[in-house]
Amino acid sequence: MNIHFSSKTNEWSTPQDFYDELNKEFNFTLDPCCTKKTAKCDKFYTEEEDGLTQSWDGEVVFMNPPYGRVIGQWIKKASEIKNGIVVCLIPSRTDTRYFHDYLYKKKNVKLRFLKGRLKFGGAKNAAPFPSLLAIIKS
Repeated sequence: MNIHFSSKTNEWSTPQDFYDELNKEFNFTLDPCCTKKTAKCDKFYTEEEDGLTQSWDGEVVFMNPPYGRVIGQWIKKASEIKNGIVVCLIPSRTDTRYFHDYLYKKKNVKLRFLKGRLKFGGAKNAAPFPSLLAIIKS
């Protein structure tokens, strides 16, 4: 199986056409967790700049966070935005603590479950998990 679908990496590059459709709707201003190669917005933070420690307030954020053990930290950060919007592209793992603590049944969160499975990073095969969008508005 492709390395992009294993635990050897937690970087999942968002399909450009999928992002483009979302950007038409939201007009994103910040990508807080990407590499220079995968950045979707003019304003972005790489691992070295540590988007978890930067302010996202006042931004329209597109977030495809690392899917490893740190994903809960990213979702928590997104849930704390003041004066902004965060659109999170995440695995549809409704059994996780972060899903229940920061997303499920929250008045400021809209969940969109995606039909089918995305192909990340130009991979030949779709991801082995379903995805969802969590739209968080302050």
